[in-house]
Amino acid sequence: RPPRSTLDRSSAASDVYKRQALDNAKRLMQDGGAQMVKLEGNRSQINIIEKLALSDIPICAHIGLRPQSVNKMGGYKVQGKGSNEANALIQEAKKIEDSGADLLLLECVSSQTAKELASEISIPIIGIGAGSEVDGQILVLYDILGVSQGQLPKFSKNYMDGTNTIEDAIKQYIQEVKTLKYPTDKHSFK
Repeated sequence: RPPRSTLDRSSAASDVYKRQALDNAKRLMQDGGAQMVKLEGNRSQINIIEKLALSDIPICAHIGLRPQSVNKMGGYKVQGKGSNEANALIQEAKKIEDSGADLLLLECVSSQTAKELASEISIPIIGIGAGSEVDGQILVLYDILGVSQGQLPKFSKNYMDGTNTIEDAIKQYIQEVKTLKYPTDKHSFK
């Protein structure tokens, strides 16, 4: 067990982070016009989610593949593939929901894990590469328009076929999500 002074410093640092997160969230909403704050993180963000939720800040938590942490996660890899990894992700989502998050963004997760997770929590789940068994879908605009640099993620779909306008491509994406034509198995991970 660490000396008491270390615990006190850790608690004080946590309070500073929570206060800073609340100040930033308020600024985003008041000055920037945001309607919700998205936190990319894992269970390490629970205290911050609780602080924001208690202050009536709407929160979208982002789990699974987290682009800001991709180098620490070992690269762009599908999350929740094995049963241990799937169970850990589901438990993480439950803790995030219990802490007060209003929405969950699930990225690059096995479609089976996403389906199981959706049956375990009650807040809406938006998927990006998480299969079709979630409440909604999101894609990066560059992926929809086919102008992303490098290799496109498996879950993306280029809606510009050479004859579409940008407006038509976006309308087609929206229509395919609403009619459950996107994502297909081709755009999902097992």
